Amino acid sequence: MERVNRIWRHPIFQEHYQNLLIEESNRIFCRHSLEHLLDVARLMYIRNLEEGAELPKHLIYGAALIHDIGRFIQNDKGIPHNEAGADIAEVILPECGYSEAESVLIAEAVREHRRGSDSTLGKYLYDADKQSRCCFSCDARKECNWPDEKKNLKITE
Repeated sequence: MERVNRIWRHPIFQEHYQNLLIEESNRIFCRHSLEHLLDVARLMYIRNLEEGAELPKHLIYGAALIHDIGRFIQNDKGIPHNEAGADIAEVILPECGYSEAESVLIAEAVREHRRGSDSTLGKYLYDADKQSRCCFSCDARKECNWPDEKKNLKITE
């Protein structure tokens, strides 16, 4: 998990993450905190184990940690956060010890996490990102712009 910790400590990641925390400090909807990122990673890892996909833990946690890091850029410059996050991933992952192939795989999963993916990593990221939200217990559910069919309105497996 050293590579994952390198992502967390990377100055570019930390800059975007801190900006996002400040920006979302008064947000009433789901925040993109470390808790969310790790919830996504853990859900992905559980599915990986259940399905026997044998994806390495550093790929799962790396993708989960980076998947929403572009949100500040989206809010600041209008670039979709999945695209901005993939661009950030392509810069920092090689500096964190990920191979070129691993970096491409994670960047692709991040880029596609809003619409689904053909890759196993991308599918797990897309699904876990949605499953990590407890809409059924959210005080801001009625104000949320997610359509009801995307909301988690009950506890699921």
